[in-house]
Amino acid sequence: MGGGGGKIPYPKHVWSPSGGWYGQPKNWRTNTVTMGALLLGVCTMVFHLSSRIEHREAMPEKGRFYPSRWWSREIREHEASQRAKETS
Repeated sequence: MGGGGGKIPYPKHVWSPSGGWYGQPKNWRTNTVTMGALLLGVCTMVFHLSSRIEHREAMPEKGRFYPSRWWSREIREHEASQRAKETS
């Protein structure tokens, strides 16, 4: 049992960005990895820029979880000054 039959005939002059009927380029893995790396790089640069220009009017409450505590320079400096005040 072959299941589903063979490939059907299709017009050879049709072009599409996805490769048309039965499109499977030889280097699809390389293209996928390349685009994934490019996307990761762009997202990393945007995240870095965003974290550098982030500004908070009010600091988060002590003891509450805020993920931006890991990368926000402003919050880290505020918490370091709070710890310095508590120890002195």
